[in-house]
Amino acid sequence: MSNESESCWSGNGSVGVLNCLLLAWEDWAGMGNLEDYLSFLEYLLWVFTPLAIVFILPFLIVILIYLSILFLHVYKRKNQLREAYSNNLWDGARKTLATLWDGHGAIWHGYEIHGLDKIPDEGPALIVYYHGAIPIDYYYFLARVIIQKGRTCHSVADHFLFKVPGIKLLLEVFSVIHGPQEECVKALRSGHLLGIAPGGVREALFSDEMYPLVWGKRKGFAQVAIDSKVPIIPMFTQNVREGFRSLGTLKFFRWVYERFRLPIAPVYGGFPVKFRTYLGDPIPYDPKLTAAELAEKVQAAVQALIDRHQKIPGNILRALLERFHTRPKTE
Repeated sequence: MSNESESCWSGNGSVGVLNCLLLAWEDWAGMGNLEDYLSFLEYLLWVFTPLAIVFILPFLIVILIYLSILFLHVYKRKNQLREAYSNNLWDGARKTLATLWDGHGAIWHGYEIHGLDKIPDEGPALIVYYHGAIPIDYYYFLARVIIQKGRTCHSVADHFLFKVPGIKLLLEVFSVIHGPQEECVKALRSGHLLGIAPGGVREALFSDEMYPLVWGKRKGFAQVAIDSKVPIIPMFTQNVREGFRSLGTLKFFRWVYERFRLPIAPVYGGFPVKFRTYLGDPIPYDPKLTAAELAEKVQAAVQALIDRHQKIPGNILRALLERFHTRPKTE
């Protein structure tokens, strides 16, 4: 206890009542240890700031998505009277957003795509890809197809995405469907490109840095290709699991998904790792193949891309360093 405090307690009149009250409050609040408290808080800030950042960065992607939606609403209001009956109402909006997302991919991930010439300039094709924790690589791919091919690739998404508030317009403008086989066949027979990840949400949540394909026995996509008589183009993006990772491998989140079909596993990351998308050789339509046989063949093709272009296990630091040196396209 300080001399001033002793004077207060001894009744010494040399110390004012106000000073005594302030000293008593400091002793009660532990202000004498304020420097220790601040040091402890500084330590906690130093420890938890990196952890907070890796969980905050994924939300920046969500913000970018909603900014895209806001742009579409503004664009719609601006053009709804002048071009209400134009078939190309949304072309300008799609190209603008494609430029935005392509720029984001180039700056943040040094995004590259190899084999884009395998995407036909016209006519249908089914693109089958590996699903990352957040399929941002697929967004970059869609943008690049719009910019370089002048085509809009239709996409299949999980049902839960259509329940996200405010996202309906974005899904409509970029031709996203929830995946009934009849709708997929209709899109392909109309001459469109169609992208699908057979692993879906399950692969997004439960795959990891070992890059296992979580397709189970799914063969609906293969039946769609057979019914539509279109080729299938396999696709994989290098380091997509190092950009974003999921805690879905924890038992609790897996139990919640299996029990309630709620994809609530937290996603962390947003690391500016190198992304390279590789398109494999098209698998032509073969009437002799069954859906199960074709599905197995496509899975093997995607797995071959992973084996060829992805170092296992994936490593975030290595993927970051790849931003600073080039590797052969064929690796």
